[in-house]
Amino acid sequence: MAPSKVLAGARVVLPTGTVDDGRLAVDGTRIAAQAPPGAEIVDLSGHWVVPGFVDLHNHGGGGASFTSGTAEEVLRGIHTHRLHGTTTLVASTVTGDLDFLARRAGLLAELAEQGDIAGIHFEGPFISPCRKGAHSEELLRDPDPAQVRKLVDAARGHARMVTLATELPGGIASVRMLADQGVIAAVGHTDATYEQTVEAIEAGARVATHLFNAMPPLGHRAPGPITALLEDERVTVELINDGVHLHPAALRLAFHHAGAARVAFITDAMDAAGFGDGRYMLGPLEVEVEGGVARLVDGGSIAGSTLTLDRAFKRAVTVDGLPVEDAVAALSANPARLLGLSDRVGSLEPGKDADLVVLDAAFDVKGVMRRGAWVVDPRLG
Repeated sequence: MAPSKVLAGARVVLPTGTVDDGRLAVDGTRIAAQAPPGAEIVDLSGHWVVPGFVDLHNHGGGGASFTSGTAEEVLRGIHTHRLHGTTTLVASTVTGDLDFLARRAGLLAELAEQGDIAGIHFEGPFISPCRKGAHSEELLRDPDPAQVRKLVDAARGHARMVTLATELPGGIASVRMLADQGVIAAVGHTDATYEQTVEAIEAGARVATHLFNAMPPLGHRAPGPITALLEDERVTVELINDGVHLHPAALRLAFHHAGAARVAFITDAMDAAGFGDGRYMLGPLEVEVEGGVARLVDGGSIAGSTLTLDRAFKRAVTVDGLPVEDAVAALSANPARLLGLSDRVGSLEPGKDADLVVLDAAFDVKGVMRRGAWVVDPRLG
């Protein structure tokens, strides 16, 4: 059991707003309404305390792939992201052979049962060859509901999200099946029209996988999926805020039309996140990372990111000019609510897990706490 403590003196971002010179009590693994007797006082004057980050869409980090790494390697990747403030993470796979992905789901389900990840996201193989991005075209297939269900069942109740090109044969039926199973259907890597996307949303699709990326651009006569996904209040839009995947004006457009309550920042990270430049494998495809930008060796398509959510947070506030509270919503509260985890994580409230991030005045990470224990201890400098 982690010792009780009181975090004092920081600017604390609560659901009701930011409290200057705040005090946050932690009793064991939970946030407490009052400081327990004898609690240690941790002086965080000059810092921010925000909820732990929740990443909906993450393929790896620390040199480890969630699609192909051993359990030990996957844990290393998870820990890499925890060092950067991500206390809740959904492990994403990339396109592969269906039987292989089913086996991967079994391994990842074990980590979910241990509490290391919050579930599994299948990105591919049920996506459009026209918008495949860094996915192997020969392994793509139409979203037949029986095959989609095979992956969901292999996850043993831990499938959280499946990205689909819903315009393909079986796409709408698969969306309905996923909704019935309590799994999020996400529209992505799609060549859908506006009308086809509206049909998918009506069938139950609730997420835009990395909005703007791997889908037709917005046009004034052919508004495409971007317009449909932005205008429907039931849809949460993922954004990769690394300065590479999106122009700042596109990010502002998404926030203006969707509003701060419907945006979720994601990393879409691959192995190189928190690790460095070099050559990596993303599924069966070779990726070159140079200057922190990942691109396929064959063809040059952007291949995921090397982003960590602390960098997305800092960029949102210091470059994009978002209010800190809106950045917190996009990094914590919104994805937690979407995943059905807002009773435990996503905000700093009594009774919830003591998952939090300590940031200095420049919005750099100085401390990370997960379930009451320091992952990065701000007292150690």
